[in-house]
Amino acid sequence: MNKIAPCLWFDNEAEEAVRFYTSIFKNSSIGTITRYGEAGPRPAGSVMSITFQLDGQDFIALNGGPQFKFNEAISFSVDCKDQAEVDYYWEKLSGGGEIQMCGWLKDKFGVSWQIVPTELNDLIRDPDPVRAARVTQALFQMQKIDINRLKQVYAAE
Repeated sequence: MNKIAPCLWFDNEAEEAVRFYTSIFKNSSIGTITRYGEAGPRPAGSVMSITFQLDGQDFIALNGGPQFKFNEAISFSVDCKDQAEVDYYWEKLSGGGEIQMCGWLKDKFGVSWQIVPTELNDLIRDPDPVRAARVTQALFQMQKIDINRLKQVYAAE
């Protein structure tokens, strides 16, 4: 494990979520599964925590109970090299979840994700403020990011 790893607090869905996430991201694996013992507070033998990796990034999933819910204050940004990657992650992660604006979505477990093409930053940071503003304005109208549309808006005169 890395020195720092995000820990995701689930009610009872940690194992299901980990299997879901590791099926989507390449270079992913499930590590150690720790189970509750007789001391509780959950049924003995049920999953307490799972270490896992998504594309080499360490995570921990915890079945801690219903006290806490995910919200958009924390999200995971997925850097996508092209539209095919944007489409892939968008489709996989949004299924059963909630589509939001500007490349954001919540998956079926309530975890927030940003599905972002690598070149977006270059377009919105262009030294020409008019071009950058056009791209930003177009981005604010999108749910899933459409790279070709952003490039068209960028190139418009």
